[in-house]
Amino acid sequence: MRLAGKNIVVFGGGQMPGGTIGNGRATCILFAREGANVLVVDRDLARAEETCADIEREGATALAHEADVTDEAACAATIDRCQALWGGLDIMHYNVGVADGDAPPMYLERAGWDRMQEINMTGFFLCTKHALPVFRAQGHGVILAVSSIAALWTYGTTVAYKCSKAAMNAFVQSTAAANAKYGIRVNAILPGLMDTPIGVETTVAVTGRSAEDVREDRDAAVPLNVRGTAWDVARGAVFLGSDDAQFITGVCLPIDGGQSARVG
Repeated sequence: MRLAGKNIVVFGGGQMPGGTIGNGRATCILFAREGANVLVVDRDLARAEETCADIEREGATALAHEADVTDEAACAATIDRCQALWGGLDIMHYNVGVADGDAPPMYLERAGWDRMQEINMTGFFLCTKHALPVFRAQGHGVILAVSSIAALWTYGTTVAYKCSKAAMNAFVQSTAAANAKYGIRVNAILPGLMDTPIGVETTVAVTGRSAEDVREDRDAAVPLNVRGTAWDVARGAVFLGSDDAQFITGVCLPIDGGQSARVG
């Protein structure tokens, strides 16, 4: 198992209701299948507990934890709890993000802009801030973030979302460069058009279109002619978190069916 004995915190390990599995839940499940102890973090404790129940049914180890990533004290306490539970921290995975409320600049509300920057980027900064001292002290550690190819490729009216994800990518690269000498790797995953609750159900709620129509549009926009799933993202996270990626840092990895290949 590629993550045997690793202690992992996954911020955003629950998910909103929907007909498919989300990136955070799928990643927690694969981390656990690969032998890791997983602290499943969500601001909605019940959603984190649902993920843990899925993991525990497979005989693996996971515990639920409630935290809001916009609260710095909660971010710090989460890192501390992982250490207290299992004696260390090996991987901090940030999977929290929102996209609702986006619009072209002339119609975009300040509150919507601020919310996306705070949750998508500032939350990642706060979690990283409190994981880094642990990793530096022990001489190793992995930081992973779920960004988006929206940072590279424009889809719809993703102005605030695009800016927040571009900022995440820049933060990953800068943090990777500054911390490589401490044995710390920092990478991001850039999902494309995925069949997840936040990708499909949110679009349905905003546009009033059917889920089938949304999925068909997503398929047509992907060079491989089919949208991805949360399991694709989860497999990327397992790879980047494992020793298979021991020489990889500062990378923003598209998992997008070829969409980013069209950029430029």
